[in-house]
Amino acid sequence: MGDSFRNIDGKVIVERLIATIHENRAYLSEIDGAIGDGDHGINMDKGFTLVEKELHGREMNMSEAFKTLGRTLVDEIGGSMGPLYGVFFKRMARASKEADEVTAETLEAMIGAAYEGIQSLGEANVGDKTLVDTLAPAVAAVRDARANGAALGGAVDAMIDAAETGWKSTEDLVARVGRSSRLGERSRGVLDAGATSCYLLLKSMGETMKELTGA
Repeated sequence: MGDSFRNIDGKVIVERLIATIHENRAYLSEIDGAIGDGDHGINMDKGFTLVEKELHGREMNMSEAFKTLGRTLVDEIGGSMGPLYGVFFKRMARASKEADEVTAETLEAMIGAAYEGIQSLGEANVGDKTLVDTLAPAVAAVRDARANGAALGGAVDAMIDAAETGWKSTEDLVARVGRSSRLGERSRGVLDAGATSCYLLLKSMGETMKELTGA
């Protein structure tokens, strides 16, 4: 118990991600409104609602559900976040599709592939006030946990803690990429919306993974 769960049981992870976006729709748009268009929560909720309809009543494993989520976000969400989160979830699907059992090793492959996908689409680095500020430390934490012999539960805990720290760091950063970068110093003092949604998604994913392992 606690080391793995079956891929075939993992569709619930995506169902919980959908619920997380529903619950935080207004919050994400409120944050985005401070230095952006104010539509991050609305756009994310639109995409995730469409995925909810696609998943309803269909049997699929975690990887198939992630693939469906990624494809829908690319097709249906406008702006920069659709392609970013689309590749994020599609890469996680690809990295896990051969795994009958999802382990800490699988998580490391998934989150690493998601990060590489994000990097392939943009030039954001840590410190630029984007979702990379949440994702990069989460990836590093999982790799460190795995190197120290952590099982899935420990790797998840490390991922969530690092993601939270990275997300909170964006409040004190000045935006260097994207539309909010035009505000310069005025973008300081506000959390980044993409970093926020990334933290919420990683937290939800990790917590559901732990539930599935019985940890």
